[in-house]
Amino acid sequence: MNQGFIRAAAATPKIRVADPVYNGERILELMAQGAANHAKIMVFPELCLTGYTCGDLFLQNTLLESAKEQLRKLLKASKDYDMLGFIGLPWQHQGKLYNTAAAICGGRLLGLVPKTHIPNYSEFYELRHFTPGSSGITWTDWDGERVPFGASLLFSCAGIPGLTAAAEICEDVWAPCPPSIGHACAGAAVIANCSASDETVGKDSYRRSLICGQSARLVCGYIYANAGEGESTQDLVFGGHNIIAENGTCLEESKRFSHGIIYGDLDLERIWGERRRMNTYPAGTSLYADTYMTVEFSLNQEPLKLNRYIDPAPFVPKDAGERNRRCEEILSIQAMGLKKRLEHTKADHVVLGISGGLDSTLALLVCAKAFDMLQIPRHHIQAVTMPCFGTTDRTYHNACVMTRLLGASLKEIDIKESVLCHFKDIGQEPANHDVTYENSQARERTQVLMDIANQTGGLVIGTGDMSELALGWATYNGDHMSMYGVNGSVPKTLVRHLVRYYGDTCGRKELQEVLFDVLDTPVSPELLPPEEGAISQKTEDLVGPYELHDFFLYYVLRLGYRPAKIYRMAIHAFGEEYDQETILKWLKVFYRRFFSQQFKRSCLPDGPKVGSVAVSPRGDLRMPSDAASRLWLEELEALS
Repeated sequence: MNQGFIRAAAATPKIRVADPVYNGERILELMAQGAANHAKIMVFPELCLTGYTCGDLFLQNTLLESAKEQLRKLLKASKDYDMLGFIGLPWQHQGKLYNTAAAICGGRLLGLVPKTHIPNYSEFYELRHFTPGSSGITWTDWDGERVPFGASLLFSCAGIPGLTAAAEICEDVWAPCPPSIGHACAGAAVIANCSASDETVGKDSYRRSLICGQSARLVCGYIYANAGEGESTQDLVFGGHNIIAENGTCLEESKRFSHGIIYGDLDLERIWGERRRMNTYPAGTSLYADTYMTVEFSLNQEPLKLNRYIDPAPFVPKDAGERNRRCEEILSIQAMGLKKRLEHTKADHVVLGISGGLDSTLALLVCAKAFDMLQIPRHHIQAVTMPCFGTTDRTYHNACVMTRLLGASLKEIDIKESVLCHFKDIGQEPANHDVTYENSQARERTQVLMDIANQTGGLVIGTGDMSELALGWATYNGDHMSMYGVNGSVPKTLVRHLVRYYGDTCGRKELQEVLFDVLDTPVSPELLPPEEGAISQKTEDLVGPYELHDFFLYYVLRLGYRPAKIYRMAIHAFGEEYDQETILKWLKVFYRRFFSQQFKRSCLPDGPKVGSVAVSPRGDLRMPSDAASRLWLEELEALS
């Protein structure tokens, strides 16, 4: 199984104007290369069998008949290639000439799609030669057979689930209402565009935005093959600018002023999954589907080594500028959420536990930002450090210094005696460092925070992040509980960047230094005694690396992928950092904890959603607390 991945190709042959024999040979060479590279869909440029720039030669029967003859040769050769191809050529139909894309597969001419929007301005005078196509389906003659002809054609693959393709030609996508809108609404997951778009200054950027934007709008794969070298340069230059996009993302893009093939692996499961989630996306039984004809073809599934970048950090933008912009936006969303809650409750104080760790640091920064928005003095932020058995000097020092530098109030309450008294009450031996030993400390801290909040008329601000909530790495009614949780939809990998961004932009060297030291501190709940003064309890040693868990979390909740597919993608993304056994081990841990710990997420405090994934029981995750994990774990066991 390819788990929804198929390889697409956009190819630009080096052609000769008005020489279909030569052009057909070049197309055939590229088809052979595409087949050798396991391409299942291959798109060629507009009128590539003749050349786009033939001008009045399109009125010559010699040229038209030669193009048909070369199409016959390509059809014959296609019997040896397991791919669907779209090839541009002129086609005479019912006494008129059309600019068409021929869909071919397995020796069959599946259909001919005419260009709908014919330009007739500036450098393009296509209406001189070509008639606009219509959405209606007619039949054209081809070697004694009747072949469907029309813009409303869908090509559906019997061998690869979800692979339904349709075509439009060049100007069609630039029009106010492109045919691809109807194609996608009728059920096409992949749009092919046979194009001949000339190069002018800045046009490549617009073209890229247009194609990627159309793939996002339609939630589809979009394969754009553009004319290039060999076209007449009498008035224009064509750059062979090819693009393969998926749901707004440019998977592959060719260098301009070149020829050849680009490949991109489309994820059909992602496309259909996104459409399922969007209740505004029309069903295939909509008014669009009623005007369409579906032509079936067959392709074989085969093993596919992915030729696709899979981001190991899906929550964190790679580009530094975009990452900084995102960090500022998220901090603002968090602060605005808290600002509204404070205004609504008429509270001018907040209380939070400050440990010197990442999550409480971020929560404190958010509180400071919200108080600045409300013009409330920052000393109304009551940070409470509550050292106990596992607290180290490093985290204690950082907690105190950052609180002071941010202008918040600091209260220190040593909870050792309270916890020991509680141990005595319940008969817990202090030497027994079990889960009761750990959780008693977390619950004592939460009780202290709640009571101080009562004293000040303030709100307890939760510090736990989304990654911890997904794994259930929180003490129920301990750090799990608050009156408003500002970090509840921020994954751990993103928490780090938010703190770093604040440090980079705060303009205060002393504050930056302490924030960077927090970033360098191992993630730990600090509930077990230190070893030689250092943290002894490292979270990622116990539950696994957060970068893996955040990767799993994204694809489980955002896209609903099967465990085997997530495993395959994780190997592809993290292959140089973790071996397959390690990835599988922590993926099993993720699923076990994710299912068993839902009860902690079912009663989450309020908190702002900041991204496309969240675990609030009131919004993104309506999951029963006692759902069985058997199906998911059995699939993982089969991979062992």
